Amino acid sequence: MNADRNLITITSRPDPVFVEGQGSWLVDEDGKRYLDLVQGWAVNSLGHSPALIAEALQAQAARLLNPGPAYYNRPMLDLAARLTELSCFDRVFLCSSGAEANEGAVKLARRWGSKRRGGAHEVVSFEHSFHGRTMAMMSASGKPGWSEIYPPMPAGFSKKARLNDIGSVERAIGPDTAAVMIELVQGEAGVNIADPGFVRELSALTTERQVLLIADEVQTGIGRCGHAFAHELYDVEPDVMTLAKGIGGGVPLAALLCKERFNCFEPGDQGGTYCGNPLMAAVGLAVVNEVCRDGFLATVRQRAQRLAEGMQSLVREHGLIGERGVGLLRALVLPDDRAAQVVEAARGLEPTGLLLNAPRPNLLRLMPALTISEAEIDEALRLLDLALR
Repeated sequence: MNADRNLITITSRPDPVFVEGQGSWLVDEDGKRYLDLVQGWAVNSLGHSPALIAEALQAQAARLLNPGPAYYNRPMLDLAARLTELSCFDRVFLCSSGAEANEGAVKLARRWGSKRRGGAHEVVSFEHSFHGRTMAMMSASGKPGWSEIYPPMPAGFSKKARLNDIGSVERAIGPDTAAVMIELVQGEAGVNIADPGFVRELSALTTERQVLLIADEVQTGIGRCGHAFAHELYDVEPDVMTLAKGIGGGVPLAALLCKERFNCFEPGDQGGTYCGNPLMAAVGLAVVNEVCRDGFLATVRQRAQRLAEGMQSLVREHGLIGERGVGLLRALVLPDDRAAQVVEAARGLEPTGLLLNAPRPNLLRLMPALTISEAEIDEALRLLDLALR
């Protein structure tokens, strides 16, 4: 198949061309159905093509698309107000992608460092972290090999600490450090979870050293971990937080949030043509209002428990290493490097395929819609069992 003959090569895609999606299901051009446990890499928090998003898009598109970022619009203001109401933060900058939000967080940290810390500008991040695909965020990420793709890389991100090792953070922080940036769950690295004690120590350390604590919740925020934000599980308050993926439910939307004392941009320091556009903000408001309800989040936690227990059964039955995760962001660890083969086998199942992700050679990542039903979880586990066999 030569479906990508007109596309710049960025990845190896399988043959199916998807034409329709509803809830937890995708359909390709041949009419085959797939139970989707990838959901755009944790983007479709309400599943494929939810009526709520279609209605929000239609209503806002008929009123106002984009007056420009130099003017207020009502959805921008309403979404910012809702996010501050839900969180410990006071200020919001809306943008389009997780990389853009994370880059904004670094800009904020450096602006704050120049004003309050004598020019501090370095950002400490973590080994195996993933913060996006802009040049700066690739440099900030701890993904092996990324520093060799586009040399020379942007400076200021050379110090990488180790997750759950507070001593490595202490050694990495220096007089030029403006911030520490952390994913509380390293999704791309294989759903590596920060230890609660480590996160509390990290919060205390950054406060003591007077550097910002930036929580990259691009993948974990807006219900993915069973709470509005993953840092709630740790009982800490970051100074800065970034959101993307699930906040838009499938449309390009992201957010940078900070506490009032770090609101240090001056007019012209930050911006973007589509920042805070009402079309995406209206969708984000609808998604956030739906997901961040107590009843909805309680159901996410229940579904997560059912999925985790089912995966633990597969671990025992197939002699796997184990499963781990938080909420509906989970990983299955295999005893060998056959994750890619399992992904291919699952996709090729007949008559119904299963879509999985293999971020590591020995690991499968599951990121189902937050609306997945108990019956769909059971079917996913059945199909995963077949693929493993």
